[in-house]
Amino acid sequence: MLEGLFGNPVIEKIFFTLLMYDEDYPLGMAKIFGEPVNRFQQQLKRLEDNGIVVSRLVGNVRLYTFNARYPFLKELKALISKAYDFLPDDEKNKYYKRRTRPRRAGKPL
Repeated sequence: MLEGLFGNPVIEKIFFTLLMYDEDYPLGMAKIFGEPVNRFQQQLKRLEDNGIVVSRLVGNVRLYTFNARYPFLKELKALISKAYDFLPDDEKNKYYKRRTRPRRAGKPL
């Protein structure tokens, strides 16, 4: 839906994922969508180079999230949210409704 605007269907998947979960990592996204991880890494690097997303290391995992200092973040999120509303329900449930339960108390990191 947004791939015509952003020029790549992977960017659309990244944006929807970050909108729903606030942060994620490339391998996690690749596994969910069944695509090679390098596609997500390349597009996340491009988005980070342009200041749209930022990353941080947690252990040996690089987590990506929207850049709070991006000047058009509010408008971008509104556009992505509007596009998300038009996704079919089966696609929403398959890709963007992962179960994320809390970590068990006392479980080591």
